[in-house]
Amino acid sequence: MKSKRLLAPYVAWMTVFTLIPLGVVVYYAFTDSLTGQFTLANLNNLGAYLPIFLRSIFLSLISAAICLLIGYPVAYTIANTSPKWQRMLSMLVMLPMCMSFLLRTLAWVAMLEDTGIINSLVTALGLKPLPLIRNNGSVILGMVYNYLPYMITPLYTVIMKIDPRLIEAAQDLGCNHRQVFTRVILPLSVPGIISGVTMVFVPAVSTFYISQKLGSTGTTMIGDVIESQFKTAYNPNLGAALSLVMMILIFICIGFMNRFTDNDEEGVVTP
Repeated sequence: MKSKRLLAPYVAWMTVFTLIPLGVVVYYAFTDSLTGQFTLANLNNLGAYLPIFLRSIFLSLISAAICLLIGYPVAYTIANTSPKWQRMLSMLVMLPMCMSFLLRTLAWVAMLEDTGIINSLVTALGLKPLPLIRNNGSVILGMVYNYLPYMITPLYTVIMKIDPRLIEAAQDLGCNHRQVFTRVILPLSVPGIISGVTMVFVPAVSTFYISQKLGSTGTTMIGDVIESQFKTAYNPNLGAALSLVMMILIFICIGFMNRFTDNDEEGVVTP
């Protein structure tokens, strides 16, 4: 009974700031903007935005894959250093997160734009400016830079908890360094990989500021469309319908993560 009373503030917080806003989104998604009556027209109009949905998912998956390729070696290196260096390197990984998200993105704009720092050096060498901004590559770069710590942190946490006796057992059984990594370390770090990919994909697929500053009309993502429906087109009902689809996609990703991480944690990996 006492534990239930301790949960009351959390339940109240979740109700006011999570469940009620979700209910408002669902209400607007299924109502007409003029009459307020129930309608499926908002959902029927989502087909026109399917290419933008697919582009958002595609760019987010690429960003998550690049974060994994960069983040895994970093997390593995941090996990295998001394505790003193672990604290220092972990702090360096999280240090950019102490700076405003907007400032970090604008810093890349200052570096990549046609008259930015990089192209100023290029033109100083007598070369033509490089197309570094307003394309898919610059958007992916912005997402990788901003969300890379979300990949490194869960990977580092999982790798650090791997029992060193398993590694010693694999070596005693004749495994070389490559076999130890592929048969012991990598399988045991799958929960961290799934968590990291999910933690990068979820904010990346719904981002809008990065694509606005580093992209162009050809790199519009679904977050940009949702924002425009509320701020420019003044059609909150369609914006709510798009948001509802995004929430369902995010819930699917979270459910996928929870299911497979539970299965991996329950399993036993033998070298």
